[in-house]
Amino acid sequence: MVDFTMIALLTAVFCLALLAGAVRRVPNGQVLSLYRGGKRRRLLQPGVHFVLPGLDRVGHRIDLAGQVLHFQEPLASAHDVRGTVYWQVLEPERADAVFDQAEQLIRGGALDALKDEPAAAQENRRDLGGRLKQRLNAALRERGMMVTRVDLDFA
Repeated sequence: MVDFTMIALLTAVFCLALLAGAVRRVPNGQVLSLYRGGKRRRLLQPGVHFVLPGLDRVGHRIDLAGQVLHFQEPLASAHDVRGTVYWQVLEPERADAVFDQAEQLIRGGALDALKDEPAAAQENRRDLGGRLKQRLNAALRERGMMVTRVDLDFA
C-alpha cells in the first residue's frame, strides 16, 4: 500500500523543483534572449522573470558592457598586424539574430578593411585605426552593434 506522506513529499519536491526552474534572474548589464520552439519569444531585461521550464530556453546571454576581440594576421605588405577591437551591443533586439557570428563579422570586416588599405606609412597608422572603426561601424550598426575603439600594432 502506498503511503500518503511519501506521495505528498514527492509532490512537494517536484513542485519546488518546477518552481526553481521557472525563475530566471538576469544580472544588470545583461540581456537574455528567450526561445520557445526554436523561435525567439522575447528578451529578458535585468531583473527576475518567470519562464516555462521545458518549453522556454535561453538562446543568448548578451553582455551590454562591452566585448574585446584580439586578432593577429599576416598582410600582403609583409607586415603582420595585431589588433584589438572593442565593441558592444547597443540594440539587443537586432543583435540577437547575429550574436553567434559577431566575432567572425568583426574579424572578417577588420581584415578586409586592412587588406584594402594601401601600405600604411608610419604617420598614417594612427589614422588607420579610426578608418577601420568607421568601416566596421558602417556594417555593424544595422545589426545593433558598435565598435568603440580599435588598437593596431604592426610588426
